[in-house]
Amino acid sequence: MTPSDFRRIALSLPETVESAHMGHPDFRVKNRIFATVSYPTDAVGMVNLTPDQQDAMVSTHPDIFVPVPGAWGRKGCTHIRLEAVEETILTNAITTAWHNKAPPRLK
Repeated sequence: MTPSDFRRIALSLPETVESAHMGHPDFRVKNRIFATVSYPTDAVGMVNLTPDQQDAMVSTHPDIFVPVPGAWGRKGCTHIRLEAVEETILTNAITTAWHNKAPPRLK
């Protein structure tokens, strides 16, 4: 997958907008960031999961998902190696992150 694929999937979710955070693209629902792409490189995306969701994804696909270093990672922020992920898995991860941030009326 590529940053363009990541962007396409994220923007397909209801009321998602692309913005920028610290110089790299992010994806928001109701101004709440649920994903970013191309940081620290174009080979990486990030989804904002719960720690339990992160544990499940990392243990199931350790070659794809890696906790973000530091406190953000301990809170569930998870890097995705784009060159290693299939579209179905990427879509599931982005959609899960969207659900974590979307207001109840959109879910």
